[in-house]
Order: sequence, then C-alpha cells, then structure tokens
Amino acid sequence: MPNHNCPMSNDANEANTATEANTVTTKPTQTTKRTESSGPRDTIFIGKKPLMAYVTATLIQLTNVPSVTIKARGMSIGRAVDVSQIISRKTENAGYTIGSINISSESLESQDGRTRNVSTIEIEVKRKN
Repeated sequence: MPNHNCPMSNDANEANTATEANTVTTKPTQTTKRTESSGPRDTIFIGKKPLMAYVTATLIQLTNVPSVTIKARGMSIGRAVDVSQIISRKTENAGYTIGSINISSESLESQDGRTRNVSTIEIEVKRKN
C-alpha cells in the first residue's frame, strides 16, 4: 500500500514538476538555435561565445563559399565588427576583404510586453578574386 505522507514521494513529484517546467522553458531557446543554425550556410550569427570561435567559424565557411555574412544585433554588434576586422587585417595574405555592410533595427517585444528597437548589423566578408 503506497504511503502518501512520505516526504520522499512529494519531493520526487516536485522535482518532476520542476523538470517539466524547465523543459517547457528551454524548448523555445532550442527551437531558436535550430532555426538559426538551419539558415544559410554562408551566415554566422554572433552571440556570447569567445571572439576567436566566430573568427574560426567564419574562416572555415570561407574555404567552402566565396562570401560569408556576419550578423549581430544589440550588444553583440561590437563583437561582429571585431570578427570582421580580425579576418580582414590579420589574414591579408590569405586574401579576405570586407564587402557590403548593412545596418538596421528590428522591433522586438521585451519580457514586460513593451516594444523595443534593437540595432542590427550585417557584414559581408569575401575572398578576393
């Protein structure tokens, strides 16, 4: 006969509920990552990883395609500029150059429900012919 007053069973149920809540919370983040990674192979999205991780990813993509677009928004814009400058200046002998640069802003809904404008940048890095 099950003991319903056992504290261990209540803790286990609470842990399962917390796990289910975490799973629900993390699913949109995982979906967003899949959407970004399933985008065009010639696009690098800048986030919070170390700078050289994006430089390496961009250089690897440039071996396969003639040009790569580095995209960032908000506080990551400076990191995107740094990635493009490292590639163009430090690898001059390899023949990479900066192409077109597009800046814009997107309207996003913040967590408190208000609409905010977030700046974006797209920097094209390409191989010299």
